[in-house]
Amino acid sequence: MLINLTNTFLNGCLFFINVVKVYFDTSGCSINFSESEIMKGLLAEHEFEIVNSPEDAFVIIINICTVKNNTNALKKIRKLSELKNKKFIVAGCITKSIIPEIREIVPEASLISTHNIKEIVSVIEETINDNVVEILGKSSDNKINLPRVRKNKIVGIIPISSGCLGYCSYCSVKLIKGDLKSYPIEMIIKEINTALNDGCKEIWLTSQDTGAYGKDINSSLVELLKEIVKIDRGFMIRVGMMNPDHVIRMLDDLIEVYKNPKIFKFIHIPVQSGNNEILQLMKRKYFVGDFKKIVNRFRESFEHITISTDIIVGFPTETKEQFQDSLNLVEEIKPDVINISRFNPRPGTDAAKMEQLSGEDIKNRSRLLTSVFDWVGFSVNKKWSKWGGSVLIDEKGKKGTFMGRNFAYKPIVIEGEFKLGNKVRVQIIDITKHYLVGEVLD
Repeated sequence: MLINLTNTFLNGCLFFINVVKVYFDTSGCSINFSESEIMKGLLAEHEFEIVNSPEDAFVIIINICTVKNNTNALKKIRKLSELKNKKFIVAGCITKSIIPEIREIVPEASLISTHNIKEIVSVIEETINDNVVEILGKSSDNKINLPRVRKNKIVGIIPISSGCLGYCSYCSVKLIKGDLKSYPIEMIIKEINTALNDGCKEIWLTSQDTGAYGKDINSSLVELLKEIVKIDRGFMIRVGMMNPDHVIRMLDDLIEVYKNPKIFKFIHIPVQSGNNEILQLMKRKYFVGDFKKIVNRFRESFEHITISTDIIVGFPTETKEQFQDSLNLVEEIKPDVINISRFNPRPGTDAAKMEQLSGEDIKNRSRLLTSVFDWVGFSVNKKWSKWGGSVLIDEKGKKGTFMGRNFAYKPIVIEGEFKLGNKVRVQIIDITKHYLVGEVLD
């Protein structure tokens, strides 16, 4: 039996003799993790038990990401569906194209889109009673100030908006998330205070494009940051991804507010290509020169700042010379972090209709860019080789280590026994292309 609901809650209460155990598998961006935290919080309020192993659960909720492709999401669904006697719910960025493929793997799975996470309790109640539910309609609800079970007890993931102002030719996010909807500043401040009361030490501001914040409500990211840093508590702010076309218009004011010690000296600005013709085909609203100006101005203002960017390789019609422009840009700018994506056509986008490059060419370009960055990443990290200072422990690492972040949000691996949220003074003793290694100072 298939029940199709569009932004409505089911009436009535269902009672169970045993507590229903639920496992979440989440992929993708920090927004997806934030929405899983909210769904966990709503379920915990209704006495569902959140467990850490899919084998221990009766219900498995798979919060998927389809920004780059459907393949990874389908692999995850297929693998988890091998578990017997489970109920499945697929959540997240569900495109029209992936629904038939999900149904081939788990015909009995319920579906709930990113817009409708508030209805997770109703969906799970119907699902465990053998009713297959689809809630895929769009909603304008604010997904903020809701119950949460945090993934990391010292990190408050704070959504500041939903949707975006762009119409990038390759991107399916716009098709899923819709137009920009900024949340009121007072609601965001309330959410941050709740996170701080819960013991959070890092506040991550997240959205599809934090640089666009406020443009629909006569406000701005700068205005929001000015209000957040007024909060008289001990915490650090990580500003999420900002597109260059918005940053360039508020560059002076943004640099000024970044001088506040509560803001990590970290910027994530996706350039996507080092060639202006490709940027035009991508329908990006800036030039390579704008990106360079932003990076250079931030570096002039802050001696140590972490620069993160994104590059897509193998965009349709991209020539060898145009790809070389991206390589040249990386060697010139020397970013600390690059997220490299192999172009994959997303159904319903303009780029999917263009002449595609061969898969082999795209792989080769990805490998070459990765190789270039391996050298860049190591050379950039050399400047930290003699650094010493305060680090906030925010993550458990591998083999008994912990991960900390300094004022520039540089990842620093440290050996020892710590608690999340501890602050320690360290000296850098080694560097790699991706992280630094620190030793605790007595």
